[in-house]
Amino acid sequence: MKRVGFLLKVKESMMEEYKKHHENVWPEMQDALKRAGWHNYTLFIRDDGLIFGYFETPVDFQTALDKIAQEEVNPRWNAFMEPYFENLGGQLVDQSMVELEEYFHLD
Repeated sequence: MKRVGFLLKVKESMMEEYKKHHENVWPEMQDALKRAGWHNYTLFIRDDGLIFGYFETPVDFQTALDKIAQEEVNPRWNAFMEPYFENLGGQLVDQSMVELEEYFHLD
């Protein structure tokens, strides 16, 4: 199982509303993530809106992104979330995730 860490940036002025939406993530989006192999998916946020995301997948990061991109609900969720993020440069939220290099792990 590959562990994936990534970064994104939410607009500070929209953090609370953004977090509120994650209290009730659409069930079809949750199902899509599971089908795409995103396990143990966790999001952390800093006071300035920097998000650290983590998930485990049986495939590499790009393949996991490709799999979720094939899910019908994914573009709708991305469009819904897009206004909350900084620096997307015209890309979907998923395409803007900056993967972090794993360099240490302790079980």
